[in-house]
Amino acid sequence: MTVSIDFDDKIAILSLGDDENRFSPTFLDDIDAAIDQALADGAAGLVTTAGSKFYSNGLDLDWLGAHSDQGPWYLERVHRLLARVLTLPVPTAAAVVGHAFGAGAMLALAHDFRVMRSDRGFFCLPEVDIRIPFHPGMAALIQAKLSPQAAVASMTTGRRFGGADARGFGIVDATAAEGEVTAAAVELLRPLQGKDRGTLSAIKQTMFGSVVSSLTDN
Repeated sequence: MTVSIDFDDKIAILSLGDDENRFSPTFLDDIDAAIDQALADGAAGLVTTAGSKFYSNGLDLDWLGAHSDQGPWYLERVHRLLARVLTLPVPTAAAVVGHAFGAGAMLALAHDFRVMRSDRGFFCLPEVDIRIPFHPGMAALIQAKLSPQAAVASMTTGRRFGGADARGFGIVDATAAEGEVTAAAVELLRPLQGKDRGTLSAIKQTMFGSVVSSLTDN
C-alpha cells in the first residue's frame, strides 16, 4: 500500500492506497505523515480516498494476531488517528470509493463529510458478528456522528449499507457514480476553503471533546 498526497487547488487529496488499506502500524504512521505534509503545504481542506474496491477494511488483524502483546499499544495508536482526523483544523471529507469496514468505517465517520460510491461497496461495522465489542471511544465516535436510529442499525446488527442505504440513514452526505466519488468530495469542500484554522480547531475540540477524551484517555 502506498499513501500519497496530491492537491486540487488548495484541497489536499490523501490516497490511502490500492489494496485493503488495513491499519498496520506503518500505514498509520504514513497517514499521519501525509496529513502533516498536507497541513504544512497550506491545505485548506482534506479529502481521503483510495483505490476502487476498498476504502479501508480497518484493523490489521493479521499484524495484531502476530503481535498480541502489543494489542493495547496498537489500539491506542488507532484511536489517536481517529481523534486527530475528527479534530483537524481544516474541513475534511471521506471519499468512500469502496468497502469501508470496522475501523475503516470509523475513519470515514471521523471526517466532517462523507461521499460514497452509489453502485458498489459497503459501509459496515461488523463487530457484533465477529464478537468484538466496541471500545468506549469508538462507540462515542460513532454515536457522535450518527443519529440514534443509524447507530443502532449499524452497531448492533452488522448490517452492510450500500450507498443509497447509507445516504438514507444519514451515514453519508452524498453518493456519486464510479470514478466521480473523489471529485464530489472535493467539491463538497471547495466552498469551505478559507476557514481560520485556529477557530475551526477550537470548534471541533469543543464539539467532540468528550469523544477525544474517550479515545485518548488511558
